Amino acid sequence: MQFIVALIKKMPIVPIALGIGGLMLGLLIGWVIAPVNFVDATPSYLRADLQEDYLRMAIDSFRLNQSPDLAVQRWQNLGLGAPAAFNAVQANPGNQDPAVINAYYEVITEVLAPQETTGEPSAPSTTKNTIIIFATVLVLGVAIAAVFYLYRFLSKRGSGEVTPTMQSVEISRNAEKTNFEQMGLAPPITQTMTTYVLGDDLYDESFSIDTQAGEFMGEYGVGVSESIGVGEPKKVTALEFWLFDKNDIKTATKVLMSQHAYNDPAIRARLEPKGELVVVAPQVQILLETATLQLLATVVDLEYGHGPLPEQSYFERITLELAVWPRQG
Repeated sequence: MQFIVALIKKMPIVPIALGIGGLMLGLLIGWVIAPVNFVDATPSYLRADLQEDYLRMAIDSFRLNQSPDLAVQRWQNLGLGAPAAFNAVQANPGNQDPAVINAYYEVITEVLAPQETTGEPSAPSTTKNTIIIFATVLVLGVAIAAVFYLYRFLSKRGSGEVTPTMQSVEISRNAEKTNFEQMGLAPPITQTMTTYVLGDDLYDESFSIDTQAGEFMGEYGVGVSESIGVGEPKKVTALEFWLFDKNDIKTATKVLMSQHAYNDPAIRARLEPKGELVVVAPQVQILLETATLQLLATVVDLEYGHGPLPEQSYFERITLELAVWPRQG
């Protein structure tokens, strides 16, 4: 049962529902609101008895106007029903002259090839038209479903259903970067704002370090190191940030821990092998150094989550400023 529920959750319900809704709307338009209207249809669409009446009138007309082209045209107008209608007229001529009936048929057989006298339809049959109509309605339904789905998708993006990743990008964009030159420091090689928001379970950022000439010097980044509790989203209690220097064989790493995690011996024991442990607090600065590079991480903003877990145990939001300089001496 759980497998079935999980499978249903993974199914693209919205596109399927929109597809069915679009198909139903297309059928409603095609069959009720704006059905296909036949204009100038041929007698091939008439009932058999009416086709017989039509052929009798064609034969009467032929008696007065013996035009082969007109006779053939009227025969072809009957489509597949022509032979059956002629057999009915021939079997029961009524008040019509059998000689005129036979003369009419002789003209048909002389003008048309033998296989054409069997009555190839001059217009699509009812079945064929039905298939065409159904195919058209189906395509229309799929098109409508696609348009609605695209509209819903674009509406989501712009109307308020904001993902944690989108939140983190917006927070980082609006965060004010430190002006290190006003502090009497050289401008960094690279300076980046990055934000973790609760719900971004795949949070893992990395950035390249390059000289102005485009020479690669290394990389740095930050990602989830430890979470606590159960359920989704993950309750992140520690982040690790790192600095890779192409001129150093070892990557420098430190772990930024929540107040609760820092004071928990079991969590500390798990994280100590990853690097130096640091408890986070607003405006705290942590320095990483390698052979030729320095990375200064500043906790620009911090908010703990609130819930059944211990206080100050996991991050609701944390914004870091990461700035890199060449290492002096």
